[in-house]
Amino acid sequence: MTEKQLQEWTNQISLDFFGKPFADRVIINPRLRTTGGRYIPSKRIIELNGKYLNELGEQEFQGIIKHELCHYHLHIEGKGFSHGDREFKDLLKKTGSPRFCKPLPSDIEKAIFYKCTDCGQTYRRKRKINTTRYVCGKCKGKLKKQ
Repeated sequence: MTEKQLQEWTNQISLDFFGKPFADRVIINPRLRTTGGRYIPSKRIIELNGKYLNELGEQEFQGIIKHELCHYHLHIEGKGFSHGDREFKDLLKKTGSPRFCKPLPSDIEKAIFYKCTDCGQTYRRKRKINTTRYVCGKCKGKLKKQ
């Protein structure tokens, strides 16, 4: 997807769901790793993680764009645009935007799973943990790598 196509698509989503045009820049930032996108208020730029479009498709990517547009439009209007603000949460519900994005399938494959031998609680981690040092947070049982 070209930058011009992304700009037009974002503007169309903004008009459809918010009734307002998107006049600033939207770019795909290949360096984003842990998030689907971000809005930078000082520059009024929306940066998106292109992996979400490639791995999860247009529907999930559109949800990320809508989420970032919620930050954008509330910032422009001078209202609370942070994740914890009531106005932000209300606008997310009104537009049907997701609060969080799904994990990428490529990240899930790299995950390491641990299971408690006593209660069966499972834990997903990106890094290995020392199972002799750490125990289950629920019941203090032993952890075993799956």
